[in-house]
Order: sequence, then C-alpha cells, then structure tokens
Amino acid sequence: PRLELDESFTSKDDIASAVLGQLRDVMKDYGYEIIKSLVTDLNPDIKVKTSMNEINASKRLKEAASHKAEADKVRQVKAAEAEAEARYLSGLGVARQRKAIVQGLQSSVSEFSDDVKGASPKDVMDIVLL
Repeated sequence: PRLELDESFTSKDDIASAVLGQLRDVMKDYGYEIIKSLVTDLNPDIKVKTSMNEINASKRLKEAASHKAEADKVRQVKAAEAEAEARYLSGLGVARQRKAIVQGLQSSVSEFSDDVKGASPKDVMDIVLL
C-alpha cells in the first residue's frame, strides 16, 4: 500500500487520477479509451473500520482529557487568586479596625486629660494599662 487508510479517504481524487492513468495505458492497447475514473466509496473490512473508530474515539478522549485538565488548572488558578484577594482585603479591614481603635484611644486620652485637671496623657495611659 502506498497510502495509509486515513489518507486514502481524504485523497480519493488522487487515487482516481492514478487509476485513470494506469487504465488508459492498458486499455489503449485493446482499442478502448478511458475518459474518467471515479472513486466513490472506500469500503474496508469491518475489523479495520472498528479499529479506526476505536482510534478516533481514543484521540477524542485524549483531547477531552487535555481540555479538562486545562480547565481544572484555570479553575485552581482563579480560586488561588480569589483567596489571595480575600486575604488582602481582610488584612485591609483589620488594619482599618486597628487604626480606628488607636484613634479612639487617642481621642479618649485627650478628652480625659482635658476634663481632669492636672492629669497628663501619660497619667491617663498608666490608668488604662492597669
């Protein structure tokens, strides 16, 4: 065989041209002229067809597995990015909360030292830390 079976299905016109060339030469000696040669259908053995179907199915399964793995990879990357963003935003929230606590403490110390005569901010902090 000059062609693989898969190639023969895709190159029917090439096969028809080759058959036409050979038949013209042979039949000319007998007084016949071959005008056209048609290859309309290739019909391999049922075992060959079954084997080809299994090969094609296997290729499709392999391609599907590859696409599924790529989708899983994208899913994992996106989940990791989302988790990192959530942790970042959580950190911002904690930082703002701590900043508010410090500002509230500063305000309280300042008001307490203003309201109580003779109390310095250091005295107020000493009382708070007790």
